[in-house]
Amino acid sequence: MPLDYRLKKEKDFELVFKKGKRVFSRSLTMIYLPANSTKVGFCVSKKHGKSVQRNRIKRLLRESFRSFFPNFGENFFFVFIPKVNEMHSVEQFKKDMAFMLEKNQLIKKDA
Repeated sequence: MPLDYRLKKEKDFELVFKKGKRVFSRSLTMIYLPANSTKVGFCVSKKHGKSVQRNRIKRLLRESFRSFFPNFGENFFFVFIPKVNEMHSVEQFKKDMAFMLEKNQLIKKDA
């Protein structure tokens, strides 16, 4: 996965939030928008706890997304928002990401 795969600019986040399509699962909300390159951003609110907990959730989300990165047919901007929960795991995030990506036909079927 390339180093510049993350959404960083506020205007990119605003564009995805304003014009993107939302998809929901048990532990995540995904917002995506067609773009020139594939980039991902994560929004973890203060409802999830202090910075240590929020950063851990972001690490889990990045690791989960990493397994799907080579399987995209087209380029999109993604934003993932986790739902408030006691426990978060890579397995649950991967399962929900796979469900949402396959449901909207964003990844190749052999993934």
